[in-house]
Order: sequence, then structure tokens, then C-alpha cells
Amino acid sequence: MLPSSLPTPRLRDPDSVPVLRWGIVGPGWIAERFVKSLRENTRQQIVAVASRSRERAADFARTWSIPGAFGDVQEMLALDRLDAVYVATPHNHHYPDALKVIEAGKHVLIEKPLALNAREAADLGERARARNLLCMEAMWCDFLPKYDVLSQLLADGALGDVHSLIADHGEHFTIDHRIFNPDLAGGPMLDLGSYLVGLSVKVAGKPKKVIAIGQPAPGGRVNGQTSMLFEHGNGMHAVLNTTLFSNTPCAATIAGRDATLVLPGPFYNPGPFTLTASDGSRTLTFEDPKNRYDQLYHEAIHFAWCVGEGLRESPIRPLQATLDTLSTMDEVRRQIGVRFNEERD
Repeated sequence: MLPSSLPTPRLRDPDSVPVLRWGIVGPGWIAERFVKSLRENTRQQIVAVASRSRERAADFARTWSIPGAFGDVQEMLALDRLDAVYVATPHNHHYPDALKVIEAGKHVLIEKPLALNAREAADLGERARARNLLCMEAMWCDFLPKYDVLSQLLADGALGDVHSLIADHGEHFTIDHRIFNPDLAGGPMLDLGSYLVGLSVKVAGKPKKVIAIGQPAPGGRVNGQTSMLFEHGNGMHAVLNTTLFSNTPCAATIAGRDATLVLPGPFYNPGPFTLTASDGSRTLTFEDPKNRYDQLYHEAIHFAWCVGEGLRESPIRPLQATLDTLSTMDEVRRQIGVRFNEERD
């Protein structure tokens, strides 16, 4: 039954969580936005940055007034004044870089996807638990106010029995972009597809049946387009498409017996959504400023809260949610014949 109003986002005050001393591994595009968001919205401290290039680390440190810059991750991890590390390297470096962080005894927040596949992700989780450390995937959309309201609506059964999820995520990239590089685990699945599969798992759990078809990008070095049909245990069907060939609406629709929820594109970004009763009698609208990556700080605040509470699993993004997403993507890739270089060894 449609509620009289939408739930209020359950936001944690950034000043109420412990101030962690953060290191950054991988001073790239997303790391810049992560640091900017933390600086503008939190008291979290960025104390060091590491890159395979000392010069690049130094440039990043100068730009963001970070006191420590290192050309080797191990040098940074030797710092005593370091509580947590944000890993923002290319996808196929997440696992080895996170291993170093865990072995150094630091909590680790890893850009999505946590690893290339479910096997690597499970290993990171086991190693972190053995050392009593928090290892969390930075699936940033899960921590947004918009997604919290969505979670509350699903938990309350506001949509009734959910039968259909339809979503797409397509972007145009120039051929020199890293997403076309097989040496960096290129193709759309780990980048764009993570959001699609993650949403489907969030709404209805791990699918019990997966059907996928793929199409290679020009030159055949990476996958260029994948379409997926999932059947979930609750009977929901998810129809998903991701492509590197062109821009698509990047919208999502979650249709239930009692109401339909529509997230305009990009569905995983901050922004509005509508919830409309199936008989058309009422529509509720969630408003949120479209400030995109300015809201990255929500994941860091939740991470710091987990550390302060002594939690080694995030209640918002537990390891099992990551494993369910990655194992589903593993099956998609198996069906379309995509294996990353590291998986061939």
C-alpha cells in the first residue's frame, strides 16, 4: 500500500563518527572526487597518498594539501598514523592492493567492484576477518539518501510484490579510454554493469537463473555490450542492458503489484525518483540535488561509523551483497565468454 509520505533518509551526522586518518592508493579521477567530498563535508583526515609513480603521488598531494606522498604502497602502509585506506586503482589492481592493506593491519575501503570476481572478493573478506579488520566495497550508490529511502520502501512492502525491474546503463567512450583496455579488465561489466546487477541483487537477492548475451567491442579485445535477463527467487524478472557503444537513458524502473518506482538516469546517482500507485491515484516524489560525486562522503561516514562501532561487516553493504553481485557477474561473463587476463593464469 502506498504510504502517505516517503520515509526520511537515515543520515548519520558526519561530526558524530570517529575521525579516521586515511591513505589513498591510486590518485586518479575518482580519488580526486572522494577527497573533495570528504574535505567539504566531513572531518575525516587524508594524511597520505601512494601511487606507482612518486611524481604523480606528489602532484596529487600538492593539489589536495596531503602531507605524505609515496611512490610505493608499502612505504605508505608503514605509517603509524594511518587508520584506513581507500583503494581507487584500476579494477584488476583492487585485489593485490587491498591484500597489502589488510596484511599491514589497516581497514580498507575498496572502489567497486571489490575484486575481479567472487573468488578474489571472498579471499579478501576472509583475510580481513582473520585480522579483525573492516573490508568494505565502495558501492557509493548504496549509501546515498536516495537509496536509503528506496531500501525503506522495499522493506515496508510499499510496492507490493515486485515483479519487474528494467534498467540500462550505456555510455559513449573514446577508443583510448581504459575501459577498452584488456590489460585493465576492460569492458562494461565491472564499470557500468556493477550498478545494474547490484540494484537487481539489492531489490530481490541473488538471481536463481541468469541468461546473458554479449557483443564484442570493435577489435574484439573486450566486451562492448551485454544484455541480461534474471529470474529471482521471489519471481521478479530483471531485464538489464549495458553498453559502451552509445549513451542510453541510464534509468531504472522497479514495478510492483501496488506501485511502480521510477529512477531517472543515471539511476545510481543522487537525484529524484517517483513512486506511483498502480491505479494512478497518487504519486510521491523524492527530491535530491543532482550533485553527483559530491555525495561520495556518505560511504566514508558509514565506514568510519562501522570502525568506531567495532563492526567488521557493513550493515548497508555486507560482504555477502558484494559476493552475490560478483558471482552473478561471474556467471554473466561465463555465458558471454569473457575472462580477464588474471583469470587465465
